[in-house]
Amino acid sequence: MNAKVSTVLSRDSFEKALRVKGAFYHIHHPFHRAMYSGACTPDQIRGWVANRYYYQINIPQKDAAIMANCPDAAVRRLWLQRILDHDGDEDSAGGIEAWLQLAEAVGLTREEVIDQRHVLPGVRFAVDAYLNFARRATWQEAACSSLTELFAPEIHQSRLDSWPAHYPWIEEGGYRYFRKRLSEARRDVEHGLGITLDHFVTEAQQQRAFEILQFKLDILWTMLDAMSMAYVHKTPPYHTVTDKQVWHRGV
Repeated sequence: MNAKVSTVLSRDSFEKALRVKGAFYHIHHPFHRAMYSGACTPDQIRGWVANRYYYQINIPQKDAAIMANCPDAAVRRLWLQRILDHDGDEDSAGGIEAWLQLAEAVGLTREEVIDQRHVLPGVRFAVDAYLNFARRATWQEAACSSLTELFAPEIHQSRLDSWPAHYPWIEEGGYRYFRKRLSEARRDVEHGLGITLDHFVTEAQQQRAFEILQFKLDILWTMLDAMSMAYVHKTPPYHTVTDKQVWHRGV
């Protein structure tokens, strides 16, 4: 799964090898394939939206951790935009607000999403692992972990292309987040990729970059594994030892 670097790759070859990692992006997960093929039930869509909210609210914390560890003011000024994109500012609502609008569009209430009652333990564990990595890694390594953005425009476009036809019950206003991220992700890729290509220049460093990117891909894939167990295979956490309503109110 991890690319093996036996010699130092040129800048172009290194970028191409990083992009090859897209084969492991969660757009290829069976749960996501079901979503953009129209095979998901309303409850499965709602479960995905409610769980992904936990990821969304942790992204600006991850970006703040990168900034806190970065001594380069020029990098911090550029990276700051990512936090504003998610948290918003006095002039415009950010991505987290747009995600809450998506939640309402699929039939969830703001309260039940914000209080995280639907967040699965496996999803929480995966997201927390990502945030903890960003806090403890060097700022260049944490920036590298964000390179799943290389593949993000495709996943957002797939939702915009397929969801309105397959899920007409979703209100149109819910798609604002995906449209918003199409341009933002492309801008962020340019910055994060530049940092990675500039910093990871030795054989060992490039191998480390592949490992970091695979780690982030594993995070995203594992989140969907947890959702598949709960919403597709009907085996939510602790279901064999306690009443499932104790930990999760069905969505």
